[in-house]
Amino acid sequence: MPLPLPGFFTYALPSSMEALVQVGCRVIVPFGRTKYYTAIVSRIHKEKPEGYAVKSVSELIDTTPILLPSQLEFWQWMADYYLCALGDVYKAALPAGLKLESDGEEIVRRFKPKEEARVRLGENFQSEESLHALFDSLRKTPKQLDLLMRLLELSNHFGKERKEVSKHQLMKDEASSAAAFNGLVGKGVFQTYTVEIGRLSSSNNQETVVKHVLNAPQQKALEEILETFQQKNVCLLHGVTSSGKTEIYIQLIEQALAEGKQVLYLLPEIALTTQITQRLQRVFGNKLGIYHSKFSDNERVEIWQKQLSQEPFDVILGVRSSVFLPFQRLGLVIVDEEHENTYKQQDPAPRYHARNAAIMLAHKAGAKTLLGTATPSIESWYNATEAGKYGLVQLTERYRELQLPEIKAVDIHELRHKKLMHGAFSPDLLNAMRDALGRGEQVILFQNRRGFAPMIECHNCGWIPRCVNCDVTLTYHRSSNQLVCHYCGHSITPPQVCPACEEADIRSIGAGTERVEEEIKTYFPEVKVARMDLDTTRSRSSYEQLIRDFEQGKTRILIGTQMISKGLDFGNVSVVGILNADLMLSYPDFRAYERAFQLMAQVAGRAGRKNKRGLVLLQTSDVKHPIIDQVRRNDYKGMVEMQLAERQMFRYPPYYRMVYVYLKHRNASLLDQMAQTMATRLRLIFGDRVMGPDRPPVARVQKLFIRKIMLKFEMKVNPLRIRELLLKVQQDLLSEDKFKTLTVYYDVDPA
Repeated sequence: MPLPLPGFFTYALPSSMEALVQVGCRVIVPFGRTKYYTAIVSRIHKEKPEGYAVKSVSELIDTTPILLPSQLEFWQWMADYYLCALGDVYKAALPAGLKLESDGEEIVRRFKPKEEARVRLGENFQSEESLHALFDSLRKTPKQLDLLMRLLELSNHFGKERKEVSKHQLMKDEASSAAAFNGLVGKGVFQTYTVEIGRLSSSNNQETVVKHVLNAPQQKALEEILETFQQKNVCLLHGVTSSGKTEIYIQLIEQALAEGKQVLYLLPEIALTTQITQRLQRVFGNKLGIYHSKFSDNERVEIWQKQLSQEPFDVILGVRSSVFLPFQRLGLVIVDEEHENTYKQQDPAPRYHARNAAIMLAHKAGAKTLLGTATPSIESWYNATEAGKYGLVQLTERYRELQLPEIKAVDIHELRHKKLMHGAFSPDLLNAMRDALGRGEQVILFQNRRGFAPMIECHNCGWIPRCVNCDVTLTYHRSSNQLVCHYCGHSITPPQVCPACEEADIRSIGAGTERVEEEIKTYFPEVKVARMDLDTTRSRSSYEQLIRDFEQGKTRILIGTQMISKGLDFGNVSVVGILNADLMLSYPDFRAYERAFQLMAQVAGRAGRKNKRGLVLLQTSDVKHPIIDQVRRNDYKGMVEMQLAERQMFRYPPYYRMVYVYLKHRNASLLDQMAQTMATRLRLIFGDRVMGPDRPPVARVQKLFIRKIMLKFEMKVNPLRIRELLLKVQQDLLSEDKFKTLTVYYDVDPA
């Protein structure tokens, strides 16, 4: 059932369905007093359960399975490993259009096939004699005659092969008249009918371009990957930015397709799919399918159905939810930018990591997995070097022998002290931008904070507006003139005077991408500037338009959050500005330094990608910070060695497996009591592996207070045993009356 409940539910099958139902089919079942849900059949048996009255299945939706046996097995693994209900996985995996629910008593069917109205000549007007007589009769109604002639032309009526004609196609001529069309329908000259056409875009042009010939380093890397796959199922490709990893992926995909296999190509961000789609479509044409959350639910249903058909897409390009699609003959999984934390699902359950889930998906299908990145996650690097679980292939040269960019650290602490900063910009950055723009080149500015300002503050008394539902300050968005909570969406209009002291001196503090955009326009008023963040990329078309305009040179300066760091390929960018590196380094998380290095190195990789060495200006208040120096020297291995030493000392991944236990409640004092009780009971079982409870950095969201207990386990400990013991403690706790209203959930391998 698509509900966060443990276990399976048994229903009785009416005799009329017995011969039709199969494992993997959907059925409508009653649940509770009035609700009906779409359940998926996992087992058909004759064992009547005891202890409750068995209800009957109300309706059989499918006569062929909507879910493959391998998918159900994968769902079960995900539920077990990520400590959630199988129903949570089901709810996340299946497109909403495949999950019918009741609204009271009525079943709401969300998916509607796309239909198209078509037009054909009436049965009485098929012969030449009847047509000639019709022409004569329509001479007094020239608009009807014109429409008739247009239908005959479009349908190739007098040719060998007749074509179907859509009403839209017939009527798109400006001279076409609705009255004339209706008149012909009334006379029986035109017959209209509808056909189901589907929403999946498919080009009739199957022609594809010849793929690029690999250079020597790429060819060597490809051969090493294939060699590695002889011994290991997973290979890490560590290739510097702009080394041409995508061309290697294309070669591997071609080989998999030649063997009759399917390929899953995962990306961390929807923004990336626009550029990669164009490259892959030029090679694979209609063999390629795209799957991500910016598609309508109806489109996602049609992709799911196509993957179950006799002619599925051979290659699926998508974001993390693509791991749930049906694959009948999966042979290769590519996880591009494998280090990205956007592969980790945060809320709701299942809180899975798509990279790790994809590796398991491939394992269950007997497929190979390639992880590609310029800045591997420390866990993947460890698995490929020290643990020996993965193979490792390195690509150290940029394509066409391009040089890595020059990275200069700029001391903004000193510049602020000397009053030489211009808002968020150092003189060095502004001068470099002027030079680049003067040469007709482009600039990227990275600020990993959206909105106009992170907060506003009364300059007189220090009052700062906070969210009424969450334990965070409100972010100011000037474009909408709203203070917005980025956790629950609560928004208010900024006050004109301080509600605490009634003074009117309220100022914005800090800079988000919106403010950077506004300020940069004052320095370069004649240059077109664009911003890429969550606020400007709400729709699929907005992503595509932003990227297209920058690719074509219409936009000269692109300002963005971490979206712009994720492998986008722009050939004319010569200057990249990282406006405030300290934001990333000060985050309270054991992965903060790793993430900071990855983000800065990836953003830097956008510079100088075509015919000259790029320049990256890294603005920081701490130029002597070891991570800043490692980014400047592109010293990935130095960063990893430093981090591994710390993590081993303090028992962090990859040496230990981590599980966060989150507890939520509306009453803070009761929550503290509950959290202490649970932590005490966990310590009785797990000892010093238990830390906390503590308050997370954001300790209240949507009016619920939050506490966190941290668990660290040796890698040899069985995850299923951990699950069994954790759920037993939770079950015992929630069985007590005073704890029944507590919410408990888990984050396994937190990112």
